Amino acid sequence: MGKGRLEAFSDGVLAIIITIMVLELKVPHGADLAALRPLIPVFVSYVLSFIYIGIYWNNHHHLLQAVRHVNGRILWANLHLLFWLSLIPFVTGWMGENHFTAWPIALYGTVLLFCAIAYFILTLALVAHHGRDSALAIAVGRDFKGKISVVLYAVAIPLAFVNSWVAFGVYILVAIMWLIPDRRIEKTLTS
Repeated sequence: MGKGRLEAFSDGVLAIIITIMVLELKVPHGADLAALRPLIPVFVSYVLSFIYIGIYWNNHHHLLQAVRHVNGRILWANLHLLFWLSLIPFVTGWMGENHFTAWPIALYGTVLLFCAIAYFILTLALVAHHGRDSALAIAVGRDFKGKISVVLYAVAIPLAFVNSWVAFGVYILVAIMWLIPDRRIEKTLTS
């Protein structure tokens, strides 16, 4: 079956996730800049989560550009990814509302970890469907950034109970690592 509906559905879900996150930014009752101060943790968590959703959207888009068709296994793997991504607004809100304390930071990392695992599973399903010699398989290669991200999340989750700010810094580090565009698929498709 074609991939168009999968792409359209995924884009719609990601747009809704971003919309839900922004709706959590409540308008303050004061009219001066001091009224914005309590929103700073919520805004900071929103910005990081917006970046993460953007990273997933961008990489998902590139991943599907190397794909010709999908099957039922791929559809379920994609839904698995969207499930974990749909939890980001909740953990984002909890983390911001509680000023980056240990449990919210750890749960945020847990959701990010499962998003990364789900993306890896989707990639495996796509490669299995298109073959080990496909452009996608060649482009994805050994996926060093994906594997190191999983390791960093796994380290940051328990670290949240030692120092939540350092764990939060690890999540920022992973986001920065992914902000540098991953050009493997583009290079493979153009060559």
